[in-house]
Amino acid sequence: MVQQNLFERFSKEGRLRLPGREIPFGELPWNPHQTFAGVELKHPVTGRETGGQFSYHLVRVAPGKAIGAHVHQAQLETHEVLAGSGACVSGGVRLDYAPGVVSILPQGELHEVTAGPEGLCLFAKFIPALL
Repeated sequence: MVQQNLFERFSKEGRLRLPGREIPFGELPWNPHQTFAGVELKHPVTGRETGGQFSYHLVRVAPGKAIGAHVHQAQLETHEVLAGSGACVSGGVRLDYAPGVVSILPQGELHEVTAGPEGLCLFAKFIPALL
């Protein structure tokens, strides 16, 4: 049996467990990014659940597509690469992305992410919450 990659397991079978309730990630919709074509997101943990302290997002970037250069003035952002490959340019430095890579993007720093030929799948976290 072929093992499902970690990203697919999170997006289909993952769940947020809180006292008194559970949010199955598989029931959450994929949302096309409003600015960047070929980028989709699921928002399993938003500021609603954390009092605005942090948010978690599953991010799918199609092969050869990019999250263009942008800045989060109010948030520190982290990326955990779960599948695929690509690169992030942050503060003018290229960071190669492959499964198992974790990066920290400081608040207010210009950054962009480009997917490789098989696409790129991330768990992005924002402190404080993006949404």
